[in-house]
Amino acid sequence: MGKDRVSAFDNLEGHLLIAMPGMPDERFMRAVIYVCEHSARGAMGIVINKPASDLRLPDLLVQLEIIGDDDAMRLPVALDRMPVLMGGPVETSRGFVLHSPDYRVAQSTQAVAPEICLTSTVDILRAIARGHGPRDAVLALGYAGWSAGQLESEIQSNGWLSCPADPDVVFNHAADDQYARALHLLGIDPALLSSSAGHA
Repeated sequence: MGKDRVSAFDNLEGHLLIAMPGMPDERFMRAVIYVCEHSARGAMGIVINKPASDLRLPDLLVQLEIIGDDDAMRLPVALDRMPVLMGGPVETSRGFVLHSPDYRVAQSTQAVAPEICLTSTVDILRAIARGHGPRDAVLALGYAGWSAGQLESEIQSNGWLSCPADPDVVFNHAADDQYARALHLLGIDPALLSSSAGHA
């Protein structure tokens, strides 16, 4: 019976989870999550629309001793603009990079979908700092995790909508725009959805 419950929501890897307006957990209000793993054992994803307001990528690279203070001033503007996201409440000191498939670290890069990979080693940050990293990338600290059956239960309780991820939404939009963009992938007007809040 447990296997049947999972199969109804199988293949959520590579999908977006979009929080419904009545989301009871404040950490996930208006969250858009890219699902990296989903199986009978549980699920793991990265929140892609919650930037760390007090942390810039150059500062993080200096903290991790990937570059020195002087190097931070010489980084390309694009790196300075690359957001550092709060990827979720689990392991918030650990970094995860969602990126295009033109960069891979042997044994470490996981191809989640044809156009999006996940790497969680410091090697990718070194490559990004040197200008040899992936074409598209976002860095997140921490992740969102669900135990066996938990995500399925939250979806059945109308906590989340889901849809296949569009790399353009993951990589190329400001965080404050991603919630609306994700809903538009489903053909939903955010204004209409918010007006139905509380009617689960």
